[in-house]
Amino acid sequence: MAKDADDLRAAVRSRGLRATPSRLAVLELLRASDAPMSHGEVADRLASQSWDRATIYRNLIDLADAGLVRRTDVGDHVWRFEARVPGDEHETAHPHFVCVECGSVECLPEAELAERRAQAPRAVKQRQVEVHVRGLCDACI
Repeated sequence: MAKDADDLRAAVRSRGLRATPSRLAVLELLRASDAPMSHGEVADRLASQSWDRATIYRNLIDLADAGLVRRTDVGDHVWRFEARVPGDEHETAHPHFVCVECGSVECLPEAELAERRAQAPRAVKQRQVEVHVRGLCDACI
């Protein structure tokens, strides 16, 4: 566990940020999550700590600006955040599944557009696009 804390601290400091307890807790929570989380979800999960919601939000924005966290809007005007861990499958942009009934958001494996990539716009070639798949999740079917 101490090594994980040291890794978090080193990652935050390597991006020029102070490794505050609240910032480390936010990043640790996002790294442990298998789906993007909204500010409200992060704040609710860390409610047992003494940090206010504004502190949590500032940390999310700082981590996103530093490139440790990705910020995504899946079309509902709610920013969701997920950790970017070097070597992890979610380090790069990847598609998300959004349930149209309950609003849950899940990460999907990266879709490959190799067949049409030569004809695609530059943003697609450089993987600078966001893909959102909408439908009913297993719980809502």
